[in-house]
Amino acid sequence: MRLFEFQAKRLLAECGVPVPPGILIRSPSEVAGLAFPAVLKAQVPVGGRGKAGGIRVVHHADEARMAVEELLGTRIRGYPVRAILAEPRVKVSRELYLALLVDPRTNRPMVIASAAGGMEIEEIARQAPEQIVRKPFDPFIGLPSHLIRSAGKALAIQDAPTFGAILEAMVGLFTSQDATLVEINPLAETPDGLVALDAKIVLDDKAAYRHTELFARLSEEQKELGRTDKTPAEVLAEERRITYILLEGEIGLITDGAGTGMLTLDLIQEAGGRPANFCEMGGLANAEIMAQAMEVVLANPRVKALLISLIGGLTRMDEMAEGIVRYLERQPVTVPLIVRMCGTQEEVGKATLRRVGIEPFDDLDEAVRRVVQAVEGASACRS
Repeated sequence: MRLFEFQAKRLLAECGVPVPPGILIRSPSEVAGLAFPAVLKAQVPVGGRGKAGGIRVVHHADEARMAVEELLGTRIRGYPVRAILAEPRVKVSRELYLALLVDPRTNRPMVIASAAGGMEIEEIARQAPEQIVRKPFDPFIGLPSHLIRSAGKALAIQDAPTFGAILEAMVGLFTSQDATLVEINPLAETPDGLVALDAKIVLDDKAAYRHTELFARLSEEQKELGRTDKTPAEVLAEERRITYILLEGEIGLITDGAGTGMLTLDLIQEAGGRPANFCEMGGLANAEIMAQAMEVVLANPRVKALLISLIGGLTRMDEMAEGIVRYLERQPVTVPLIVRMCGTQEEVGKATLRRVGIEPFDDLDEAVRRVVQAVEGASACRS
């Protein structure tokens, strides 16, 4: 379960992490009690709100009322805005990044920190990977004090005791509530000390039975705010019975198995790309399922390039190629399309793709590099 910002901050505050005082606004009339200047933040369970116009700084009640009227009822990256978190504007001297997550390679928790806060960690990894600090730890032992001191030193933290208390509180929340991600970005240095200006928390749905009251409360809030509303791609995936998980990137991904999908996701991220989704068709997919999977993934307007990664065991590559061609006959693809294909009947499948101008790749690493380059090229052209 991915939480709204106000829910994540509430959990952090309950653990002792400093957060700005906030008010949840659901109508323009509720701005009367705000202190100005204030920051209004649309509550949607997705990143990139600032770039999408979902964060506004307002200086008086009329400006706040107008901003609330403009934001409520709109959609940000497919999600409806039904509430706005209003907080006083904070004077910031420095922004840091601090997070706990499960390392997919080791399945162990890890602290990730950076002095380059305020931007997405993927962007930091591309622009300044040397500024990222990674500290894995044993969940049964907890985070040793020397790792806390080491992380604080790497970030040049002045208030080491407060930083240590925040990190220990995050670890406590991460372990006690079965979280897969606890992220503060930015963790701001202010005249009043360290403050969590934004937060993201993801709880493991498989552990809901251990936290029935918490999940019930969070689920009810999310239902009230339209979290159950799905993007067009998610709705289409349900209709087509396609396994589809929406992510936050720009690279659409279709695979013929979960293992292939997870491997390709990791390779995309290692190459500096950001997956837009996880979509796998299963080992017995046919041509029509392939065409439907393309329909689902390309329904997401954020997709700037599509990678189809196929390792045919039970799946036949001639049928997969037929499905790709079938979709192209229905609707031309307007983004770069990269296909990696190997396995059963691959030569027949490759010949079919070549007839429609698609040169398939044999090497998955090369296909991943090509799709990441395609997205970077599209971004450069727009800028």
